[in-house]
Amino acid sequence: MKGSSISRWGRVMGLDFNCEAHWVYSGFARFRERLAAAAGIPLTEMSGYKEGGIAWSEYEDAIIPLLNHSDCDGELSPEACAAVAPRLREIISVWHYDYDKQQGEMLASGMEKCAACGKALRFY
Repeated sequence: MKGSSISRWGRVMGLDFNCEAHWVYSGFARFRERLAAAAGIPLTEMSGYKEGGIAWSEYEDAIIPLLNHSDCDGELSPEACAAVAPRLREIISVWHYDYDKQQGEMLASGMEKCAACGKALRFY
């Protein structure tokens, strides 16, 4: 339907993966801000978020590949998924159960499956 905000998967338009996780784009941005804050990374000050921002190499955290990634396309390698998934689970484990935690758990599960199968996690 022209002008519809429903994707071909029957969901509100936004970010999908080749797993069950889904966010609207603004929700995924907030999710990444929460992850970055928990990791002590000033996301809005980082390169790619701010012109002349802080280089990602200034920080070491397994969550960085998820934070420093396009929010509408591309993929994370199986190796990146294997590193990011446990860190993602660690960060969200202390969150109250809400949409972000629910979707984050699905995303971590999807990453674990991708790592086990040797397939990339795709962003749509």
